[in-house]
Amino acid sequence: MSEQAVRSTNKKKVFSGARIRKLTVTALLAAVSAVLMFLDFSVPLMPSFIKMDLSDFPALIASFSLGPLSGVMVCLLKNLINLLTTSTGGVGELSNFILGCFLVIPAGLIYKHKKNRKFAFLGALTGACCMAVFSLFTNYFIVYPVYTNFMPMDAILAAYQAILPSVDNLWKALLVFNVPFTFIKGMLCTVVTFILYKRLSPVLKGKAG
Repeated sequence: MSEQAVRSTNKKKVFSGARIRKLTVTALLAAVSAVLMFLDFSVPLMPSFIKMDLSDFPALIASFSLGPLSGVMVCLLKNLINLLTTSTGGVGELSNFILGCFLVIPAGLIYKHKKNRKFAFLGALTGACCMAVFSLFTNYFIVYPVYTNFMPMDAILAAYQAILPSVDNLWKALLVFNVPFTFIKGMLCTVVTFILYKRLSPVLKGKAG
């Protein structure tokens, strides 16, 4: 076998190995994300049916370490796993997937442009803002129309009004409560990502010494 053929074969092996590692790491991060999605919890000053979880931080880690596509795949896989136990016909998972994409895609693309902490934070901040803004529309047009099959709109608004009586329609409720909540969720995931990323990145990229 010629030297050129040997080099070509070695390159193919390296590429194949890297691809397998990327798929494996993406699947592992998706599994962690799915578990975290189950571990949701209530927060003060929010209606009891709104839960906080940190399941997007593994997707952020995937987006930073492996690229935005891997981040999207983590969002997709975790929601497909959670579909097995859903009681909302998958509408919550659909909204979660869409909003997760709005977080990880801008974050991954901006970080890919320049890989340092400043651009990582800028990317995550941009993603959290996009996630928060679009939560207004996904909740209004996707989530709550389905939820009204289980809970009347009057009851939904009453839960918001128990906290802030001046909230008299769904748009206002989402703007006052859900948009800031979603932004805070995105930034909490960002904080956890920043704490863990530097330690995990060599392992995720296969560069651990």
